[in-house]
Amino acid sequence: MANKQTQPDTDLRLVTWVRQAAPYIHAFRGRTFVIALGGEVLEAGNAQSLIHDIALLDSIGIRLVLVHGARPQIDAEMHGRGLTPKFHKGLRVTDGEALECVKRAMGVTRIEIEALLSQGLPNTPMAGAFLRVTGGNFITARPVGVVDGIDFQYTGAVRKVIAEEIQADLAQENVVLITPIGASPTGEIFNLAWEEVAEAVAVAIAADKLIYLCDGPGLVDAKGGLIDALTADAAQKISGRPLQAQAPGIARVLPGAIRACRAGVGRVHFLDARADGAMLMEFFTREGVGSVMTRAPLAHLREASIDDVGAILGLIEPLEADGTLVKRGRERLEMEISRFSVVEHDGMIVGCAALYPVSGERVGELACLAVMPAFRRSGYGDQLRTQIEARAKTMKLKQLFVLTTRTAHWFIERGYQETAIDALPASRRELYNLQRRSKVLQKTL
Repeated sequence: MANKQTQPDTDLRLVTWVRQAAPYIHAFRGRTFVIALGGEVLEAGNAQSLIHDIALLDSIGIRLVLVHGARPQIDAEMHGRGLTPKFHKGLRVTDGEALECVKRAMGVTRIEIEALLSQGLPNTPMAGAFLRVTGGNFITARPVGVVDGIDFQYTGAVRKVIAEEIQADLAQENVVLITPIGASPTGEIFNLAWEEVAEAVAVAIAADKLIYLCDGPGLVDAKGGLIDALTADAAQKISGRPLQAQAPGIARVLPGAIRACRAGVGRVHFLDARADGAMLMEFFTREGVGSVMTRAPLAHLREASIDDVGAILGLIEPLEADGTLVKRGRERLEMEISRFSVVEHDGMIVGCAALYPVSGERVGELACLAVMPAFRRSGYGDQLRTQIEARAKTMKLKQLFVLTTRTAHWFIERGYQETAIDALPASRRELYNLQRRSKVLQKTL
């Protein structure tokens, strides 16, 4: 019989994950997410798991709009009728015969998605779930017309999104499923690109997140490394260069993603549709798994306020417990909060540092530099150090010193030099803790 006093590591990891996810669950409840997926996603082996994750997002109160494509399904329908798909600059040329294939493939794909969202088998993640799926004539279209001498015929572009009708459905806790077909005011039917529809819908309803489920892990840099976060301006520079480094699906959606971000969509995410649980990992863990685009930088430095005391305490308590930092109580921290600077990442305090000027001397102490473990490779420690040094210079201080037991080499690599205790200002030397035996480092500003 198992010992009830011990918990398996898997149980502890689950408890840790749930507690870590709780703030995100609270923050996302009532928010609006637009999830955009091509028809390729539905042909992949993990489509069922993806639907389970969508149902979970719905169950915690997130308002969901799903925009789907059907490119491979349309191609298969055309091949079955002996027709050859035609594209120009990535956009399908839709003649009358192709339009019939589009309508059939789109209709079948939509029905299949609705069926997946309607499951409720026992012993599955959908057990007990009931997702009301709605749709409608939310999109009016116009013809693309003739481009580069090519008549796109029944290929259309978004003319208008009836945002208030989508919002009304979302307010009724419905999942809105949008198929990229639109009618013109004259009653003509047009085939629309799902990427454009997703962008237009997200902008029209002021979505908090636009999520592209793509064929790659996210945006990558010139060396192929994943870019976990960037601004729309930084993404524009990437889109201005040859996009061979990006997965084809990501390269296709990138221009629209930049426009959506600049038009007010809160966050644009690029996630690997093939990665099981990618949305859950991106939204409910601190590290995330894909790329996120924001209009402004995701992290920023600022001066701390009294409202940050609890977050700073939570950040430094583990370091106080292992002896890295000197213990500070809440009362002391509240009194000294004006000395602190913090790094805020996506609404969460992930780093802090403080500056303590020495009275009567042009010297200060850089203290309490701490960064959450998950973010220590993000450069936030250097940003905080630079911020404190800049504050010291504005106060006309000539020298900074640091007392540290474990990070001496980190400071030495950044221009600090080890020195003797006697080099400390007299008032600070009297408070030196001989038991801690901290190393003293100093830097001339």
